[in-house]
Amino acid sequence: MSQSLALPRDLEAFVRRDDAGRGRLELLVTGARCAGCINKIEKAVGALPGVDGARLNLTTGKLAVDLDGKTATPERVLETVEELGYRACLFDPGEAAAAQDREGRELAMALGVAGFGTGNVMMFTVPAWAGLFGQELTPTTLTVMYWMAAIVATPCALFAGRPFFRSAWASLKRGKANMDVPISIGVILTLIVSFSETLLHGRHAYFDAAVTLLFLLLIGRYLDHRLRANARSAARDLLALQTPVAVRLTEDGERGVPVAEVKVGDRLVVAPGDRIPVDGVVESGLSELDNALITGETALVPVTTGASLHAGALNLSGRLVMRATARTEDSTLAAIARLMEAGAQARSSYVRLADKAAALYVPVVHTAAALTFVGGWALGLGPREALLRAAAVLIVTCPCALGLAVPAVQIAASGRLFRKGVLVKSGAALERLAEVDHVVFDKTGVLTEGRPALIDAPAHLIAMAAPLARASRHPLARALAAEAGAGPVASDCRETAGQGVEGLIDGRRARLGRAAFVGVSGGDARETELWFGFDGEVKIRFVFEDRPRADAGQTIAALRQMGLSVEILSGDLAGPVRDIARQIGVTDWKAGLTPFEKAAIIDRLKIEGHRILMVGDGLNDAAALAKAHASMAPGAAVDAAQTAADLVFTGEELGVVVEAIRTARESRRRALENFGFSALYNLVATPAAMAGLINPFIAALAMSGSSIIVLLNAARPSMRRLRP
Repeated sequence: MSQSLALPRDLEAFVRRDDAGRGRLELLVTGARCAGCINKIEKAVGALPGVDGARLNLTTGKLAVDLDGKTATPERVLETVEELGYRACLFDPGEAAAAQDREGRELAMALGVAGFGTGNVMMFTVPAWAGLFGQELTPTTLTVMYWMAAIVATPCALFAGRPFFRSAWASLKRGKANMDVPISIGVILTLIVSFSETLLHGRHAYFDAAVTLLFLLLIGRYLDHRLRANARSAARDLLALQTPVAVRLTEDGERGVPVAEVKVGDRLVVAPGDRIPVDGVVESGLSELDNALITGETALVPVTTGASLHAGALNLSGRLVMRATARTEDSTLAAIARLMEAGAQARSSYVRLADKAAALYVPVVHTAAALTFVGGWALGLGPREALLRAAAVLIVTCPCALGLAVPAVQIAASGRLFRKGVLVKSGAALERLAEVDHVVFDKTGVLTEGRPALIDAPAHLIAMAAPLARASRHPLARALAAEAGAGPVASDCRETAGQGVEGLIDGRRARLGRAAFVGVSGGDARETELWFGFDGEVKIRFVFEDRPRADAGQTIAALRQMGLSVEILSGDLAGPVRDIARQIGVTDWKAGLTPFEKAAIIDRLKIEGHRILMVGDGLNDAAALAKAHASMAPGAAVDAAQTAADLVFTGEELGVVVEAIRTARESRRRALENFGFSALYNLVATPAAMAGLINPFIAALAMSGSSIIVLLNAARPSMRRLRP
């Protein structure tokens, strides 16, 4: 274990325990690459006495272990992980990111070295190949060429093969065999056979096959890493929304303290423009809160003494004094972060197509190679000839095509979607997206434009109220001012927190704001509205709405034509949600939902057997995005929602959701075609190699050819679209 992974002797100090003694230990696990790794680690750690549960997040590498506080020891958890062949240390987000960066650099370096070796070894092997066409080299010259090829290819193969060798050795140490085992055996055996043939002055050596094999495999491995590296911890970005400093009110005055030091009962001051640091209640003050990030509700929420406050809400207009009712780790934001982490862990256990294929491939290849060697020797072949046949089997069945089958398709599909304004953050996301049967939309900012727009107001009335609107920071006033354009600003303006703004327009006193503030009784709570009027004159009502995206209705219809059901889950009021649903043709909708209720509905739909695509943009959608089978977010979404989502789309068109699903389904078909071709290729080539009809040189050519066919098939949809 490296120095950076060194651990203190006593891990108990790093276990977070509650009052009942139950604790949580978080470790950073490196070396886990697939759903099989997750299952092995979670099963082994979960079986330890005193462990209530273990969840490994493949994206971040974090292993969260729940301890019952009686018999579990953190040291035993660590030992169990390392006995399985993985490395572990105390979880640190910085170290997790650094580990991913190191893996990417290592793969890039290995790919570069393998590419260098593949290109340069041909200078010495191409003349040897010329003998196949009647231009024989003398035995001495041929031997010299092979030794030169060995000088180039051997160090390149040993360096470039390190990622496979380490993975294979770790797998063998724990009594398992992953796909890297036959790759490693094939490379090493090819080098051994090549040196043997060169020393014995044989006609064929296969140094070029070893390094070319690694080059093709590393292409797929690096592409897969780049797709996975784009997925980061959404919970980390979410908690970044929490203000790092709170202003504590004491007898000595106001003093800034780290938000982690805030205790239940502390009195805090929140100035206009600041976010609420922790959950609490208002002791004094009057203001309006923007809860859109938390609840998704577009209307501002007036708060006064006794009102509940949630961490992360934005205080807009007035100074508030609040009393904390929860610590930062128990706040609404922290609870949403825990839901997101749980959803990400559940999704990371998804078994990918390549993992499923590898589970069948590895034992078949091992068995075929062993039977070839043993059977050939038993039938009278010498050890050398039997070994050559076994090497030919390993080379011809080397999983280059299998390793490229999925990454090549996913990279091609990701490129097509990127050109349409959709960023795909992981390869597994495309596989999950192809399986969805139910689409859930948030309303505000997803089905709608996400900004208030004035409805049917005459231009002369807009111009009349515009001077006051330009003097206010209220979102609706800004929308009114934007509609009016540039112009004069009212004088002697005073803004009343949570009510509105008043001032002088051409010497006349006027007010703009809530109905009661302007002097009108009542008002329609369903609509987002502003009232304007001069003292003693008729009042004018301005109504705003969040308009649906231009292609929202077409998108819903297209999804239904694809056999998908559609639902709206919104934190907004029932009236606006019902209106939008009616306009775009959605009959199944729910309004007034909290982030926890959205996540609970997603869980219920999953239990019912649905595979859900969630499309959302707010903080209140982040947990649901993480829990859904697949998820998308617009480019204007908050950072936490974008990070929790599998795909992020830019632009104003919602139709890219349909295009993404179609592309994902097409890429799945291409991947299955590649697997089918790989299976057919192996069914034909393996018996031929076992019978001695294919030597290692021809096997290397066949293996390379199969990889090229897989790559061409992956690019086929793009090539078709380029035709006139």
